[in-house]
Amino acid sequence: MATAGGRREREATPLLERETELRTIEHALDDLCGSTSEGGHASRQGGVIGFAGPAGLGKTTLLALLRRSAADRGCTVLSARGGEQERQVPFHVMRQLVQPVFAAMPEDERREILGDWYDIVAPATGLSAPKPDANPDPQGVRDGLDWVVTNLSVRSGPVVLTIDDVHWVDPESLAWLIAFAPRARDLGMLIAVACRPDELPTRALPLHDLVARNRSRAHELAPLTAAAVSRIVRDGLGEHADEVFCRECWAITGGNPFEVVELTAKGSDRGLAPREESIPQLRDLASAVKGSGLVERLEQLGPSAVRLAWAAAVVGNGVPTAIVGTVAALGDSQLDDAAEQLETARILTVLPNLKRERVVEFYHPLIATAVYRSIPHGVRVGMHGVAAQALVDEGHGAAAAARHMLEMHPEGDPWVVRQLRRAARDSFSAGAPEAARRYLARALREPPDIEDRAQVLFELGSANLPHEPATTVNQLRAALEEPKIGQDLREAVTYRLAQALAHTGQMEQATELLTQEARRTTSSRTRLRMQAEQFKWNAVDAAEHDSRGRSRLLAQFAKRLTGRDLAERHILGLRAWDVVLRGEPVAQSLRYAEQALRGGMSWTDQDFGFEVPAVVALTLMYCDQPGRAEELFHDGIAEFEAKGWRGAHLSFAYTLLGYIRFRRGRLAEAEDFVRSGLQIADRVGHGIPAQLYAVGTLIETLLARGRTDAAQRIADGYRFGEDIPQTVVYPDPQAVRGKLLLARGRIEEAVQQLTAAGDRLEQRGTQNPAWSPWRLDLALALAGRRPREARRHADEAVARARSFGTASAIGQALRVAAAISDPARAIPLLNEAVDHLEQSPAAYELAHALVDRGTVLRSAGDLDQAAQQLYRGMETAVACGADALATRARNQLAAAGLRPRRPLTAERDVLTTREEAAALLAAKGLDNTAVAGRLGSDEQTVSELMSAVFTKLGTDRLGLRRSLGL
Repeated sequence: MATAGGRREREATPLLERETELRTIEHALDDLCGSTSEGGHASRQGGVIGFAGPAGLGKTTLLALLRRSAADRGCTVLSARGGEQERQVPFHVMRQLVQPVFAAMPEDERREILGDWYDIVAPATGLSAPKPDANPDPQGVRDGLDWVVTNLSVRSGPVVLTIDDVHWVDPESLAWLIAFAPRARDLGMLIAVACRPDELPTRALPLHDLVARNRSRAHELAPLTAAAVSRIVRDGLGEHADEVFCRECWAITGGNPFEVVELTAKGSDRGLAPREESIPQLRDLASAVKGSGLVERLEQLGPSAVRLAWAAAVVGNGVPTAIVGTVAALGDSQLDDAAEQLETARILTVLPNLKRERVVEFYHPLIATAVYRSIPHGVRVGMHGVAAQALVDEGHGAAAAARHMLEMHPEGDPWVVRQLRRAARDSFSAGAPEAARRYLARALREPPDIEDRAQVLFELGSANLPHEPATTVNQLRAALEEPKIGQDLREAVTYRLAQALAHTGQMEQATELLTQEARRTTSSRTRLRMQAEQFKWNAVDAAEHDSRGRSRLLAQFAKRLTGRDLAERHILGLRAWDVVLRGEPVAQSLRYAEQALRGGMSWTDQDFGFEVPAVVALTLMYCDQPGRAEELFHDGIAEFEAKGWRGAHLSFAYTLLGYIRFRRGRLAEAEDFVRSGLQIADRVGHGIPAQLYAVGTLIETLLARGRTDAAQRIADGYRFGEDIPQTVVYPDPQAVRGKLLLARGRIEEAVQQLTAAGDRLEQRGTQNPAWSPWRLDLALALAGRRPREARRHADEAVARARSFGTASAIGQALRVAAAISDPARAIPLLNEAVDHLEQSPAAYELAHALVDRGTVLRSAGDLDQAAQQLYRGMETAVACGADALATRARNQLAAAGLRPRRPLTAERDVLTTREEAAALLAAKGLDNTAVAGRLGSDEQTVSELMSAVFTKLGTDRLGLRRSLGL
């Protein structure tokens, strides 16, 4: 059994009038421990139990009973409780839950169990020191904690997890609990929580609502009746206690079980006779049980006991007595004597923790609160200062001391500033940026020395960037205005401030800032770096005034760069992307992309960002090299996950990886990836760019699959395309909205949206139909009403696709041009479209062109050729997951009097067009040399294609024919 913090389970008095709660506990444990099915598998049913009520009504006792009963049944028990003084300590509760399980393990065993999550979870749970360069986002840490607790449930189940005093749980642990608790039932884990509902913070209300939804497991504890109080009094003072005395006990305590038990214990210690004439003494005793009476009783124990109780209240539960003694200014013998007095008085006790250290703990949180509030303000502040120093001196680190520094008066102490900054860095590294912001804001109020002020402002602004970018702008501007700021720091502040301005939609101000700072510097490399930042933010500014001018300047810069450092490589990468957007020849784009990649790029460099690596990968995709693009995104995902970046960054990566699959025609896989990206974006926030990317790509994918109604529901749910975003988003939201309207037959609205999108994109010089095929969709929308205008748009799209030069772009444009042409013109257009698309990775577009060609040939009376095209188009559509297109092909075959063949086997779905061709040739018995000759490829390429085929199909050459259903 695992327990938290070495907490002692105290001897329990009989629980009266809690029969319903006790039955709930037993039933929940019965469900959890489960029954064994005929197959020998245990069936476990978990869930959440909640106990709520004011202090002293028995919540803690119920949780203690649950833990004991669970341990007796062989459950693994994880337990923790929130602390009034520890609410600002990040992951305080999570550490109580996790540390007892892992602390006793050797380091190599911990690493083995935690696996890839070690570097993310271990610092948050106190199992290892944070790495200086780590900065996982909170969602990444929560995902890691999910994995750890889930893994414990699988390895050591059934698991019972109890958290007392949820109203005092630190924000980081509470955020994890709220997100994880709904999964308890499915995981076969029992979570039990207790709280004072009137003190619950707003952020905890979702947890309260979750428990309240299951009324049989949500319990609002009521005070005891007079009969129950009489039973406790007679058990403690004797059966001869008279009724008037017992009823007075009930009236004095209001039926609060804690107060009744304490009052009875005090009466027993004083030898109080439980008769009516003892009621005056009873009232005197009652006043000593809580509030000011308890404080008076404490003061009667002498100054050493008072100081020890004060110190314990300041440092909190679970702190070694050596530190408590230092804060109380007591020697060892004085501390022991005072501890004995306080334990006799049932105020606090000393017990061992997991490390076999002696720690102090109050008998009840009510007592700790009363003692803490009784400390004179000046004394309390001083004790917090001593506690902070003692924790650092004893090696507990700045993070442990930081909460005490928050309570100290600012005095301009450089030591305090240093410790708070260290605590902030540790919090960042543990995935608790909210705590880091608290510590840095306090450091700024100390205040720091003038030489350090700019650095503290920079650190605080950086901490606020993902959460409060507007506040970040003010703090970073203040840093730039500091007179003692060094040149290196000034440059770092400039880059971060530009990023903050961009994230708040102030793109023009971001580029103006970079221009001004570039003029100040004497370093040509710094100017180049700032120019790279300007290019980046201008490229994503939807309201950029001079896009063409920026493009010309970017081209001039790129011509003379070789990619010798990251700034140069970013400019080259942006130039590669600009070539794609403007539809310039594909060879130029590939040349710049290769130069950008040659020296390497990091996806997690906070100063440079992930935007340029992402657009370089997309450049390769638009240049018909989706395999290489996917490799880059897989690298990015690996970097994000290794660093615990599981928020917007990871959402972008999954969405854009899905977009690549969409472009390759692997629509089912595309939908899965994009839905994963959207799910992550939804967790981060509404209306963020990551969400727009995911929604637009999902709508495109659903339309390709023929699921128009589902696409419309997504668009309506997110109000997609109703507003023009401030940043460039792809696929373009307005163009996607127009395509959706077209699919639903709302032609006039579609024309309006597509025309508006086209005007806007043309103004930016974005002319490549491969990037945004708005012209093609507009041509289809206009075909039935304004055919001449439709042909003009289609011909323009074909011309621009030929100028760009990729097979997929040309093939798609030719297919659409054929769709609005008469059969005589359509057939040669479709023949050429198919020829191009067969050389491209665009399997869905190939399927579409084949079905279109078969349809035109059928209408022309050439049934044999039509059948061949329709059969092949149908099979390719099925492999892509394009259900509506496959149905259309079947209908055409049926109309021609032909029976559609059975769709291809599921294994065929995972093959690309080129891999498929290699596989078909190999299945005929050709070796790699012969296959290479037939495909016009080198043997190395064929070897790689075949390796991919065998990996995906889980077969070899001998099994290839059977796997492909040949």
